[in-house]
Amino acid sequence: MKNYKYFAVITGFFVATLLVTNTIESKIFLLWDLALPAGIIIFPLAYLFGDILTEVYGYAYSRKVIWTGFIAQIFMILTYKAAELLPAAPFWTNQDAFQLILGSVPRIALASMIAYFVGEFCNSYILAKMKVRTDGKGIATRFVASTIAGEGIDTIVFVLIAFTGIMSRSEMLQVILSAWGVKVVWEIIALPITIRIVKWLKKVENEDYYDNNTNFSPFKV
Repeated sequence: MKNYKYFAVITGFFVATLLVTNTIESKIFLLWDLALPAGIIIFPLAYLFGDILTEVYGYAYSRKVIWTGFIAQIFMILTYKAAELLPAAPFWTNQDAFQLILGSVPRIALASMIAYFVGEFCNSYILAKMKVRTDGKGIATRFVASTIAGEGIDTIVFVLIAFTGIMSRSEMLQVILSAWGVKVVWEIIALPITIRIVKWLKKVENEDYYDNNTNFSPFKV
């Protein structure tokens, strides 16, 4: 296996994005009458990192990072739950607030984990396959197409798990459509930067991997 210079750095930012997103995802805010989960302000970065990883290093390396993020989220859930169950000191009066905010994280994180697992693998798979079929051409089209599919699945699964019983069907549909649309627009706006990063990484890492003979099973770690 090659010793890449920036693979670990990208993995770190990828995992940090997931953990921060899960912590703030329970808040719903309005943006021009669109109801959106707060995590949307940074979560699209996870898909940008996913695109970069798959485009430069290939599906197998991207798969490792997806699993790393998955395990990190499990660790976060267990840690938050343990902190919630610790008896509060008599002089500390913020237990209710702590439980109200971080107590909802396990459900949010579970929803995010399942949605992320399905969505990220869908995104990476489509991108890898399209790269081979197009012989590496049309990078912008490949990034957007894979994101539309991956983010779409991710958003639908997340909202259904996280907010069923909390929101009405119409409210969940509004959140799904709003979040999906914003994420795709976010990806398109960031494309010039993403493509520059990809080209730079390919040069400094001396890598531009094509998944011609890759085993695409998400469970082959």
